[in-house]
This record gives sequence, C-alpha cells and structure tokens, in this order.
Amino acid sequence: MDSAVINEVIKACLSEIHSRLSEAARIAKAADACANAGSVAEAVTVSMDIEQLIYEAGRLHDAASLLNRLSQA
Repeated sequence: MDSAVINEVIKACLSEIHSRLSEAARIAKAADACANAGSVAEAVTVSMDIEQLIYEAGRLHDAASLLNRLSQA
C-alpha cells in the first residue's frame, strides 16, 4: 500500500480517536456534575456510555499502530 495513503488513514484514525475521547470527556464531566450535585446513581447511568467510546478509541489506536508498523516494513 502507498505510504501516502497509509499516512492519511492513520491521520483519520487519530482524528476519530480524538473525537471519541473528547466525547468521553464531556460525558465524564456531566457524570461528575451529577455526582457532585448528589445524584450518584444518575452519574453512574450517565457515565455508562464512556466504556464504548474508550473501547472504540482503543481499537482505532490498534489500527493506527498496525498501519504504522506495516508502513515501516
């Protein structure tokens, strides 16, 4: 595969990682606000969406890392 194409795909993966982690941070901030307001159960409910976003960010990072290793070979 062309290294320019690989670099563009890696950039896209990193952008998607940033997007997912930014959304996870927004959710965590909302959950923190709920907890600080005394609604701990609601905070946990709000925070449940974080897990999927972190999972997706991890898989995107795996893909970017693999593509980078393949481009070095």
